[in-house]
Amino acid sequence: MPNLERLEHHACFGGWQDVYRHRSEVLGCEMTVGVYLPPQADPAHPRHAPCPVLYWLSGLTCNEQNFITKAGAQRYAAEHGIILVAPDTSPRGEGVADAEGYDLGQGAGFYLNATREPWARHYRMYDYIVDELPAWVEADPAASDARAISGHSMGGHGALTIALKNPGRYRSVSAFSPIVAPSQVPWGEKAFAAYLGEDCEAWKAHDATELVRSATERLPLLVDQGGGDEFLDVQLRPQLLQAACEAVGHPLRLRMRPGYDHSYYFIASFIGEHIAHHARALKA
Repeated sequence: MPNLERLEHHACFGGWQDVYRHRSEVLGCEMTVGVYLPPQADPAHPRHAPCPVLYWLSGLTCNEQNFITKAGAQRYAAEHGIILVAPDTSPRGEGVADAEGYDLGQGAGFYLNATREPWARHYRMYDYIVDELPAWVEADPAASDARAISGHSMGGHGALTIALKNPGRYRSVSAFSPIVAPSQVPWGEKAFAAYLGEDCEAWKAHDATELVRSATERLPLLVDQGGGDEFLDVQLRPQLLQAACEAVGHPLRLRMRPGYDHSYYFIASFIGEHIAHHARALKA
């Protein structure tokens, strides 16, 4: 892992929860990334072997800390021998464009490559997640070449669209409370207009409900959605993804969870099931 500075190193469920800072050439800034190495990654472990990697994409306002401190995922990653990689949600720092409000700019990268200024210079989160980040993570001997992707809210949007746009690259994909149709909801309309311009046709390349229509790989989608989510009816609208998948026969398992909201309490309640889902695909 070149040009890395380790900021945190914590023993956790027999493995190590680390946080690194590195220079991203794609984003033109320094980025922080949480990496959990399960006990099986240690050459001294009796079941040592290269471990598959699960990439986690977080939501609006988040950084790498939200997932690694609130989700409780390390316990399950240790059980299944999976490396967890949780990057920040956007480029940051002096000289990186920003905006007022929580849903555009720093903390709100939407996992796409911006084409409009002032965003295009730094906001290339799609290239960062798909190419640059795995290049150094998976160069480590601890990692195998099997990968999966998951995320929450804006990160759920990122996980679904990135998996759909890269057939064969990910063994599995899942999402909590994803923004499934960003071109049809206020969060996405604001971000896409700023990052990509007013041409709505260009937005379709980053909208899961559009991408399933032409997907060449029938990668099953696992989505958990809280029934008590305050953003359910206006920003998330999972029924749109369900309808799009039904129209083309794309496999989707949409689980509505009564009473659960948009918080990490929801994620922590079901993250074990998601990691087990990924483990089955990663080790198949």
